[in-house]
Amino acid sequence: MLQGKHIVVGISGGIAAYKIPDLIRRLRKEGAEVKVTTTRNALEFVTELTLQTLSGNKVYSDVFAAINEHSTEHISLPDWADLMVIAPATANVLGKMAHGIADDALTTTFCAMLKPVVIAPAMNDKMYANPAVRDAAETLTRRKHITMLDCAEGELACGTTGKGRMQETDAILEAIRYALTPKDLTGKNVLVTAGPTQEAIDPVRYISNRSSGKMGNALVLECWRRGANVRYICGPIQNMPIVPEFYKKDAAGYVATSVTSAQEMAEAVFAAADKAHLIILCAAVADFTPLHTADEKIKKAAGQTTQTLELTLTTDIAATLGQNKPEGQILAGFALETTNEQTNAQHKLVSKNLDYIVLNSLRDAGAGFGTDTNKVTVYSRSGAKKDVPLLSKENVAREIIDFISL
Repeated sequence: MLQGKHIVVGISGGIAAYKIPDLIRRLRKEGAEVKVTTTRNALEFVTELTLQTLSGNKVYSDVFAAINEHSTEHISLPDWADLMVIAPATANVLGKMAHGIADDALTTTFCAMLKPVVIAPAMNDKMYANPAVRDAAETLTRRKHITMLDCAEGELACGTTGKGRMQETDAILEAIRYALTPKDLTGKNVLVTAGPTQEAIDPVRYISNRSSGKMGNALVLECWRRGANVRYICGPIQNMPIVPEFYKKDAAGYVATSVTSAQEMAEAVFAAADKAHLIILCAAVADFTPLHTADEKIKKAAGQTTQTLELTLTTDIAATLGQNKPEGQILAGFALETTNEQTNAQHKLVSKNLDYIVLNSLRDAGAGFGTDTNKVTVYSRSGAKKDVPLLSKENVAREIIDFISL
């Protein structure tokens, strides 16, 4: 989603400035154009040549420098930009920005920037706890165009441990994506399920599937970026989505619940379903579970060649929700098929009383379980259809949510 975006990176004089070249590199890797402005002190921690090389543009660090492209660089940069990110933001810079003091290249640019701004503070923990710094952070937080990140806990450059570390690059990137996304789902409650379930055979073994949860993660982030309050219920997956805890008080809510079995998934979903405006059932929930779970590990006997495992049906979460769907709630399901894909998906759409169903096939290279890409077709109950070509799962999630009408 950062392809073609114009981003100004502002750097102030803190030790965390050494991390910003990686932020610039990753912004450009995602397709953004980057220009950099700094305080003079920032260049004590990272060189101008490094910043210029990585960004591909001259660095604006001196209001009166003869090499500036424009005599009013602090005005031309905000005109060019879609967003400004300030990282690290020191106590000094926070105080200046909160009170309109513009006495260097960074703060003059900020004062002229009325488009989205992301601020990632970094300083000693005692400085961050200072009432004057807290007041400055609160003042900036109240401004609607600003997304303020809280400092992280951890080891600090001074040798102590506390709250003052700048958030890591992944969190800053997510804050940038959040700030650039229109908030068309503000006030909506969205419930997303994802990942596999594990059905215990004995204390050691279980039945499961190949779902990685990546598509569910992408849907969670897309809905949350759009301003929805998201409830995420997922089976065992390796990586949960990165959802920064913004200091901004009106940021969308996010609650994640981890479950293991299909029964646990059903109980968690049913407990949360009534409050949801939109439910997206992306989880690969087991259709069958062992009728009996052994208390001890099942041992094979001498000469044994077969083992019979009796299975029973699990609760059909989609069908149950469809039967009890309150007026106005939208229910979307997923269908991963290997044969008669369209017929099976459309049958599931109708039989389970869904409003939308997302079909993907294991026949499509790059789609399905465990990949970072997907290719889907979305069908609506009204008969509308949307084919989404092979894209990153992040982009597929955007296409799906664009198609669903809330």
